[in-house]
Amino acid sequence: MVLPTILVADDDRSIRTVLSQALGRAGYQVRTTASATALWQWVEEGEGDLVITDVMMPDENGLDLIPRIRRARPDLRVLVMSAQSTLVTAVKATQRGAFEYLPKPFDLTELLAVVERALSVPVSVLPVPAAHAAAEEQMPLTGRSGAMQDIYRMIARLTTSDLTVMITGESGTGKELVARALHDYGRRRTGPFVAVNVAAIPREQIEAELFGQERTNGSMAGIRSSGRFEQAAGGTLFLDEVGDMSLEAQTRLLRVLQEGEFTTAGGRQAIRSNVRIVACTHRDLQQAIREGTFREDLFYRLNVVPIRIPPLRERVEDIPLLARHFLEQCAEPQQPPKILTDEAMKRLQAWRWPGNVRELENLMRRISVLYSHDTISGAVIETELAEAARQAPTTGTASVEEDEAFSVVVERHLRKFFAAAEESGVPPTALHERVIAEVERPLIRLTLDATRGNQIRAAAMLGVNRNTLRKRIRDLEISVTKGSSGQEAG
Repeated sequence: MVLPTILVADDDRSIRTVLSQALGRAGYQVRTTASATALWQWVEEGEGDLVITDVMMPDENGLDLIPRIRRARPDLRVLVMSAQSTLVTAVKATQRGAFEYLPKPFDLTELLAVVERALSVPVSVLPVPAAHAAAEEQMPLTGRSGAMQDIYRMIARLTTSDLTVMITGESGTGKELVARALHDYGRRRTGPFVAVNVAAIPREQIEAELFGQERTNGSMAGIRSSGRFEQAAGGTLFLDEVGDMSLEAQTRLLRVLQEGEFTTAGGRQAIRSNVRIVACTHRDLQQAIREGTFREDLFYRLNVVPIRIPPLRERVEDIPLLARHFLEQCAEPQQPPKILTDEAMKRLQAWRWPGNVRELENLMRRISVLYSHDTISGAVIETELAEAARQAPTTGTASVEEDEAFSVVVERHLRKFFAAAEESGVPPTALHERVIAEVERPLIRLTLDATRGNQIRAAAMLGVNRNTLRKRIRDLEISVTKGSSGQEAG
């Protein structure tokens, strides 16, 4: 059996060595080079079953080489890796025909899985280079964390389709930036991008606002106004905060998505819908469906491709990059941007950021205006964060937590636990049992409170056997007292 040959091009000797060893152990033949010219020569000679190339090569940009490879050998898979872990790099790699984009540093297990998948995909479904080039180098989204890299790859893949996308995330995470990136780098980029906050439209105006209106009587008869669906024709319609739509509006929107056409309010002529729908919400739509405030059938029509934008507290490694980015934006012409000390950066990364990226941006703008010195200390950051917390006691952390799903709260506390364990250098033990106990103890205690100490009713509410409940009360050392709470009854 002839083993697949993989061509590796990277000017970093250590990367070539690591890849050669890992791919060799996986059963592949490997040829490595530090030159894009040598790689192209191998391709022209018909060598290789797959190419892995870096973007920054000494003699040619790896991205520029991809279209030539795909024209010469359409069946040859190309994987791109780069330390320039930006959205633009991911989009350019995808649009020029790369099978996959991997940011550096990469996980070898992930790379081997991608290699195996690339070699197993039929030629007929390999990506085709896009007819248009990616937009000019710009940074609509900032971040190099693993979570953001996943989003970059998702956006890059979606630039070649018109699939409906549902973006979820807390307020201030940048959902509209993702929607705009989907439009600006997609096939409809020459068309309009129309954003509408559907939750802000009064119920009686929703039909006219979205689909237009045609007057049929009075002095205004014959006058027709276009709605957002017509205004976005050939482009993207961004439905902001779709989770807050009224049920009447949801029904009307569902009908358009199902039938692919609509009529204006008061009109009779059907108009074909020609928009790409991108929706977003900060709400838990699954919970809204259970509560009867959001239609399940509409959810599945909108949630064709889900993208979750993580809150800033889940990607703290991006905070220094974002802070510097905002300070550069705020710098006066011909003046260098302000610099944050290491202590200031630590204070920023320790903050929970209930307002997410928007809150960080506002802080950097405030600092740029209010402080004249060029270097911002940790004390300044501490003062500003304390003032922000004091001025917004009811709209900061507490309000965010009220809207958070239980799983998000649990995940946040687990992240803190692991961070503390890593800092102390003491690995956690019996973790599963400890976490379950932490959740189970208040669950049982509050259930007993709700049943006024009746353990039979509490067991029924919890869905466990009464003897099991008694054992857990004993094991968890939950106080059982006579009276309204914890009383033995039945």
